[in-house]
Amino acid sequence: MAETVIDVRDVSTTLGGHAIHRGVSLSVARGEVVALIGGSGTGKSVLLREIIGLQKPQAGRIELFGQSVWDATPEQMNRLRRRFGVLFQDGALFSSLTVEDNVATPLFEHTRLPRPTCRQLARLKLAMVGLPEAAAKKRPSELSGGMRKRVALARALALDPELLFLDEPTSGLDPISARAFDRLIRLLADSLGLTVFLVTHDLDTLFSIIDRVIVLSDGRVLGAGTIDQLKHIDDPWLTEYFAARASREESAHGS
Repeated sequence: MAETVIDVRDVSTTLGGHAIHRGVSLSVARGEVVALIGGSGTGKSVLLREIIGLQKPQAGRIELFGQSVWDATPEQMNRLRRRFGVLFQDGALFSSLTVEDNVATPLFEHTRLPRPTCRQLARLKLAMVGLPEAAAKKRPSELSGGMRKRVALARALALDPELLFLDEPTSGLDPISARAFDRLIRLLADSLGLTVFLVTHDLDTLFSIIDRVIVLSDGRVLGAGTIDQLKHIDDPWLTEYFAARASREESAHGS
């Protein structure tokens, strides 16, 4: 049995008097590339924030690498944060910093390496995600949306994490850039042995690079498994969700 890297048990969350999670439980094993999907308002991004320690649920237990996130001391949490990287939905890059310094920021904060060494490592990470050397000295505003996503991914990889969290990684990208980004994520996961947990609504991402899908609905996990397994679940939203891809493929063949 592979080691459980993410373990969420009976998590309940209420925001503004509205129950978002009503006892969510899920787990992710080492080496898996897992997607979390669900309709708008099902609390996908909220759950991700709870897992990484940015937002506390009202009840339940969350563990990363066997360590409770919400019972951890500041020192334990700092050690945990070195083991995972996060790509936020909007990239969350620092507009005033160069691309190179954006990627080097986790190294500045969490290591005692000299700054020139941190920047050199940042350039290696930029190369790893397929960005040209010339991008390092630019500001994020000088780059395309797809390139900014790659910078954010390079920063998430700065500390050589074992686990990667991605919040809507292909949102805002054109279809060609989105598929290229998907292939990059899968390549990095396979070559670096990463565990990847991503929130997405992108059907093409699910069909191209995901090992397993977890579905949130009505505050709970509706189902978890491969796409073929999920297609057998009798749920109106899920049926409509997968039908959208089928109709698009029919249109493409028809044209």
